[in-house]
Formats: sequence, C-alpha cells, structure tokens
Amino acid sequence: MTLLFSDEDVAATLDAPVTVAAMREALLAAYDGRLVAPPRASAPLGGGRMVLTAGHLTGEWYGFRSFDTFGHPESGQLVVLQDGRTGAVRAIAVGEELGSRRTGGLGGVAVDALARPDAATLGVVGSGRQAWTQVWAAAAVRPLREVTVHSRSAARREAFAARVRAELGVPARAVGSAREAVAGRDVVVLATTSTTPVLDAADLAPGTHVNTVGFKQANRHEFGTDLLDVADVLVTDSPSQAAAYAPPMLAAVEPYAGRLRDLGAVLAGAVPGRTGADQISVFCSTGLAGTEVFLLDRLVRIGAATV
Repeated sequence: MTLLFSDEDVAATLDAPVTVAAMREALLAAYDGRLVAPPRASAPLGGGRMVLTAGHLTGEWYGFRSFDTFGHPESGQLVVLQDGRTGAVRAIAVGEELGSRRTGGLGGVAVDALARPDAATLGVVGSGRQAWTQVWAAAAVRPLREVTVHSRSAARREAFAARVRAELGVPARAVGSAREAVAGRDVVVLATTSTTPVLDAADLAPGTHVNTVGFKQANRHEFGTDLLDVADVLVTDSPSQAAAYAPPMLAAVEPYAGRLRDLGAVLAGAVPGRTGADQISVFCSTGLAGTEVFLLDRLVRIGAATV
C-alpha cells in the first residue's frame, strides 16, 4: 500500500531534532557514497520549468522530488519514495512542508557543526517559510537566548517574532534593518527572495556563523562577495550541485571554489570545520539532492514504529 502524506501529516510527525538527525545521516551517507545524489535536472516548458532532484540510498530506496517554476498560486511539490528492491512506490508527500523542513534540517546540521559551541543569539533576515525552519532547526542544536528578525514587511517580521516566542519559547524581537538584525549575533540566517545583497559583511561580529538559503548565484545573490571574502570557513552541502547551477554559485567559482568544503566531509572529520572562536563560517545551502526522499523514508519509519 502506498502511503500519502500531507503538509499537516509532516508537521505533526517530523520535529526539529528528528529532522536534523536525519539530515546529518544523509550528509554522511552522501560523503560515504551510499547516497547517490546527482545535481538537479530541469525541463524548460515555455514560461516555466519542471525541476527534479533524485537520490538513491543504495540497497534501500530511491526516489525524487519535483516542483515547477511557473509561479501559479496552487503549485505544489511532490516527493516520491520507492523500494530499492522491488521498485514499489512506498510513499508520496504532497506539499511544501517536507522540503522546507529538509532545508531547515540541513541548516541545523550546519549550525551544529560550524557555529561556536556557546552560540546563543541568532539574527535572521527574512520572515517566510524557509526562514522559519532555519530558526526552528537552529533552536534544536543550540540553546538560543534571543532571536532578532528583519524583513521588508513590518507586519510579517512582527508575526515571525511572535511565532518564535510562542512555538520555540525563545525571546524574539522584530527590528527595522538587516544591520540591526545581524549585528553582534552568534548565528545569522539569510533566507530571502532578494536577488541583490541584503547583508554588509562588515556588520558581522568575529566568530559569527552564517547560513545562506536564498539566491546565491553569480547573476542573483542575497549576499555579495564581501561575505565570501571574510569567511574563514566556507562550506556547502553539495559542491557538485553548487558548480552545476547555471550560472554557478558564487562560492563555486574562483577565487572561492578552492576553499569550498563539503559539509559531509566536515561531519566525517575528513576536513576541518571551525578551528577558532573568532573565525567567521559560512554555509551555502544548495539542498543536497535525495534529502527530501531521505526525510520521507524517515517519516514512513516513524509511522511504522507508532502503529
């Protein structure tokens, strides 16, 4: 029987600790070669594209996520999990929640691996779904003392701060500028739809860790090369995907490409992460292919365990 999951099902089952743990396992599996995760593929369809990411956990399962770029108000995402031995479709998730939690979980792994152990304050630029799951996951790996948030809409940033207080139990306040949101913060999250920089790297304190979630390509980017220039540690969850963007990700071209590290390799101890308290670390999230399917498999396993 094929299981069908809605956004409500995902939200009710996948909490932040479970999601972060699953994404840590996925990154290690990709580094070890057990998770086959090729760069995303897309099909131009005239006015929009269908985008596909796929993954194969060898000997266990394979599957894909698909979404479109037409911008229709009811466009949805689809994640499909198939049995690696029989090919049977085991589960389907429809909606955006699984993908958002996946991205948040990857960000949580990055914070846990790269932020200072005593990190307790977080500044976020952006107030949408992606910004929320980044803070949601970060709160699972660090005991946050305060969150500051800025976005273009005063109402949305006030609502975001209220949600942090209500759902995460963390003091939070909305602020009037990106500079005020990130100044003196231990962890910074950029999760905007901006195609031009929203951050001045000079506003970051020594020792800050930054997660970037929005646009980061050479022709459109929510941060500038000034952030890459000050980064002592520069990491992504998939160097191959970063280079495969058209045009490629800013951090995947010279003079930065030679410094770009694989988060899975950091987790495995194959390359160093943060080695000093004053270092600035930057995680450029690409959304490692196959991780949505990995998380759907975890959702199925949790459901089976509770039956």
